[in-house]
Amino acid sequence: MTDFRSHIAVIDYGMGNLHSVAKALEHVCPSAKISVTADPAVVEDADRVVFPGVGAIRDCMGEIQRLNVGDVVGKAMKTKPVLAICIGMQALMQRSEENGGVDCLGLLPGQVRFFGDDLIDPQGAKLKVPHMGWNNVHQTIDHPLWQGVEQDSRFYFVHSYHVESLNNPNVSGTCELWF
Repeated sequence: MTDFRSHIAVIDYGMGNLHSVAKALEHVCPSAKISVTADPAVVEDADRVVFPGVGAIRDCMGEIQRLNVGDVVGKAMKTKPVLAICIGMQALMQRSEENGGVDCLGLLPGQVRFFGDDLIDPQGAKLKVPHMGWNNVHQTIDHPLWQGVEQDSRFYFVHSYHVESLNNPNVSGTCELWF
């Protein structure tokens, strides 16, 4: 893997898979400085930012708002690469259907939608929600994120919701649930 020799801040707002994310980053970027932090100055000083999260969006948004993490993430998005994972990505959108509907940060256009209960694949088989499994991700734009990743590579998913961001030129990959 590329040796980035940089500082990566993993934003800690008390809701996340922080240590798993930090360990994965240490593995793929052994020379990078990895900081798990809620300190806005450390995030501002970092070259790259990871915005993770695990849990229900209502609780996560409560902590994001309480700690003013939205301001930190919004500022970082204007000046450096930010990778949002799971609830972190959900929080960037305008609104989520999870927990009966929750307003999010509104940093990216779009909604987070529930897959639904009565989904079927093209062959007529019922699809389970939450979806857990491997799916092919189709790269839609040339982006540094895809460096060294083959087109339609498989990624593991565990989710009941998806981002709906229609006609957004910044969407870098898409996935069909039944692949």
